[in-house]
Amino acid sequence: MERNLKNVLVISFGFLLLFTAYGGLQSLQSSLNSEEGLGVASLSVVYAALILSSMFLPPILIKKLGCKWTIAISMCCYVAFSLGNFYASWYTLIPTSVILGLGGAPLWSAKCTYLTIAGTSYAEKAGKNAKDIINQYFGVFFLVFQSSGVWGNLISSLILSQSPTKVEISEEDLECCGAYNCLTDTTNTTGSAKPSNSLIYTLLGVYTASGVLAVLLVIIFLDQIKSDQAETEKEKLEAPSFWSTFLATFRHLKDKRQCLLIPLTMYSGFEQGFLSGDYTKVYVTCALGIQYVGYVMICFAAVNSLCSLLFGKISQFTGRKLLFALAAVTNTSCIIALLLWKPHPKELAVFFVFPALWGLSDAVWQTQTNGLYGILFEKHKEAAFANYRLWESLGFVIAFGYSTKLQVYVKLYILLSVLVLSMLTYGAVEYLEAKSSPGTPTATKNENGGPHSQETCM
Repeated sequence: MERNLKNVLVISFGFLLLFTAYGGLQSLQSSLNSEEGLGVASLSVVYAALILSSMFLPPILIKKLGCKWTIAISMCCYVAFSLGNFYASWYTLIPTSVILGLGGAPLWSAKCTYLTIAGTSYAEKAGKNAKDIINQYFGVFFLVFQSSGVWGNLISSLILSQSPTKVEISEEDLECCGAYNCLTDTTNTTGSAKPSNSLIYTLLGVYTASGVLAVLLVIIFLDQIKSDQAETEKEKLEAPSFWSTFLATFRHLKDKRQCLLIPLTMYSGFEQGFLSGDYTKVYVTCALGIQYVGYVMICFAAVNSLCSLLFGKISQFTGRKLLFALAAVTNTSCIIALLLWKPHPKELAVFFVFPALWGLSDAVWQTQTNGLYGILFEKHKEAAFANYRLWESLGFVIAFGYSTKLQVYVKLYILLSVLVLSMLTYGAVEYLEAKSSPGTPTATKNENGGPHSQETCM
């Protein structure tokens, strides 16, 4: 096997193993550690630490340790979070959430740096276009990586469904499920009772083992980047200092279009936070049981992946405006339906309809918002995507932060309000673009997934 391709596969399957564990744990946090809102508080801390990490850690670590060891050490941060869940408390989960958040940005930056160098190296040897090879490598990576959402949630559902006793949920308990929930830990005292410690430890053991395998896979099989290539990349990383990058991020807010895109970018964090933090707990776990959370999130991940691929292909024909409208209408319909619907175990199919539609909408928010950033701010991509990271993460922090303080119907109204504001400000951006270049169509062929993969490297 060609050596560079082998390294791409090692990184891809390393991330698959790592995020099989983390993705499954993230989906379960609000249900598994619901006491005093510990689970969602830990997720809020993760994204807050990720904001800080992304501002200064990646260049420093990659410069000092190189890509291989930055990836390996950052993966250990994710394993620490799995270990913290064994004895979940404010003294174990919050510190490990900080560790995970700090390791997140260097992990993704080192991965992107490594794949870029590997693609460039092979292209030079083979006399091919470097951009084409790099895109192929990223395509292989995401093909493998995207399935982690399926495997992590499948593992959790298969293990948690082994509970020997199935408790029937009374109609009275079901009254505390849904938008007008009782704002208590009812979800842990009804038929969706917390699984036995043995099942939880089994699940966490599998997740921890998966993370450790990811670390070993990278340490043993991933090649170090050749010194001359590494030095070249280090020079690129050193070029913008921390303070210059930091200031450039906020100087970019002088661009009116960037300010108008803040609500849309934050909404991405709000809507993902609601699905994984609130829908899984107050609808699924409350009415069906925690063992169904994995199956529901598999539905979301599968539809999201398929629609991301589909929308990336058809955006060149439909334009981004139509896709944004589709996502807005779909999300609005879901929010209104969730306000009206009282979840009941007899309506099993409905529990899967919502994450499927949510996955369709999220595919638009992810691909088209990233594409929009890449097109609008082509000359200032680094500062633009730093803003994207900042505001989306802030959306996550806020969504998880107020998760235990408000009833679900209030959070749905907040979500709807942010969505309406997002569409208004997005419309203003499109108006400004049309006004500045009346002869140029705003929907171009560059809107399909190219800028999306760019963002993941920032």
